[in-house]
Amino acid sequence: MLKLRIIVIDRTRSSFLKEGESFYLERLRRYVQVEWVEVKPAKIRKGRPEQEILGTESDAIARKVAPRDYLVPLDRSGQQFDSEALTAWLESLSTRTQGWISFIIGGPLGLSKELLDRADKILSLSRLTLTHEMSRLLLLEQLYRAFTILRGEKYHK
Repeated sequence: MLKLRIIVIDRTRSSFLKEGESFYLERLRRYVQVEWVEVKPAKIRKGRPEQEILGTESDAIARKVAPRDYLVPLDRSGQQFDSEALTAWLESLSTRTQGWISFIIGGPLGLSKELLDRADKILSLSRLTLTHEMSRLLLLEQLYRAFTILRGEKYHK
């Protein structure tokens, strides 16, 4: 059985997005074990180099993953799937991964190059620019949709 870990930088501040996250996490848990992990963001201060901030956040993320985890950071450079292809990819992972599948969503600055280089697969939700908070909700909805497709349920049209 797949085990999904969703690692995010900081908490969700928008109440409507937070409500959506809770909604889809609850639904997703009907199909798969899911962990939601919030990582403390690095302080963004004037004069502090972006790479230092990203490095600090990457170190914090690294402490939340195990060596056998399959790392899937979200980044605009990643591969895009339609819903059926995402479903097929997740189904194929269920037979060849033993650890957690860790989806990683960065903060406002994204994710470090070092973390992206360690990835097993980089995923992009869209060519559009999305806020990091909105990306969380979209990922959860698409994961839920994938599991309803796997089960042949009517949610997916």
